[in-house]
Amino acid sequence: MLDALVETTGWHRDYARRAIRNALARKGAARDQQRKPRPRKYSYDALVVLQEVWALSGQPSGKYLAAVMDDTLERLVRFNELVRVAARVTEGVLDELRSMSAATIDRYLKPHRDARYPGALSTTRPSHILRSSIPVRTAMDGLPPGLGFYELDTVAHCGHTTKGEYLRTLTATDPVIGWTLLRAIRNNAHVNIRAGMDWLRRASPVPIAGMDFDNGSEFLNWSVIAWCDEREIPVTRGRPYQHNDNAHVEQRNGDWVRRHAFRYRYETEHELRLLNELHSLVMKRKNHLLPCVKATGWTHTTSGRKKRVYDTPRTPYQRLLDAGVLDQRTAERLAEEHAKLNPAAITRRITRIQQQLIDLAAARTQGTRPAA
Repeated sequence: MLDALVETTGWHRDYARRAIRNALARKGAARDQQRKPRPRKYSYDALVVLQEVWALSGQPSGKYLAAVMDDTLERLVRFNELVRVAARVTEGVLDELRSMSAATIDRYLKPHRDARYPGALSTTRPSHILRSSIPVRTAMDGLPPGLGFYELDTVAHCGHTTKGEYLRTLTATDPVIGWTLLRAIRNNAHVNIRAGMDWLRRASPVPIAGMDFDNGSEFLNWSVIAWCDEREIPVTRGRPYQHNDNAHVEQRNGDWVRRHAFRYRYETEHELRLLNELHSLVMKRKNHLLPCVKATGWTHTTSGRKKRVYDTPRTPYQRLLDAGVLDQRTAERLAEEHAKLNPAAITRRITRIQQQLIDLAAARTQGTRPAA
């Protein structure tokens, strides 16, 4: 019987043997053996308040929201931001939210996730000049030894076509602590890239110890490399067409820039100012209030497959303080800024700016959409 079952179904013999044993132990038809779903552990009030907290805190994943739930609830209650669900907010409901696991949060919020955005266009063009003179840094080289080493990239706000001139966002992230800086610029001309990098030096909480680029011509040109040489900033680059070499900044491009600024086409000075105001709010929310994780090693599953191991979620601001490298003046400035942050007020302002950008750019972007 076992041989016939394996030949008919193509199953492995071990699986077929288990299936036969389970069938012998079963009482009744297979369709009657479905496990009844567990009753809901948390109250409906907790679910409604969770949705409001999730929306006001910037719609993070359950893994990140659970890590900062205590701090987020304290701020929302202190700033009286849960007015819409005030009738449901009790100490018992708040205790329920604090006790929720990351998986439970994701499961309860699944119906409320953002709709997917269409794929974006890439404007990175390989630069062959200078390539051989710049050291290569790959994904297998591990993290930099200290803070201040930034991965840089640009995001094109071109809509559905790369024709003409459009705005860009210069993204820089420190892979050690996750601190990220965003700056909208006019285009990829070297004067704008250099101006953006000057802003990065002023905005970085720690001195810049190095920069890692992709192979785009906006970075690998004599002007930008000379800017780095003048300031004694070491430069490395990734391998062509190997996005994992710049994995940290690529992730920020999607989660920080595309998710908040969408995939519309932006061109004007007014849109440039709105983008920079939007980026300022996103940096406050993501650097100070929402945690991130850092890969710490590898392990193996029971089946023998390799699996990444991550540390406990912490905000980039917490990681920056843990590093103990801030001077007193910078530490006091960041602490004062951190204490004043209201996640709900930040979300409301982000939403208003996003609506302005949609109104300004939606018609133009639709006009550039390629014919089906």
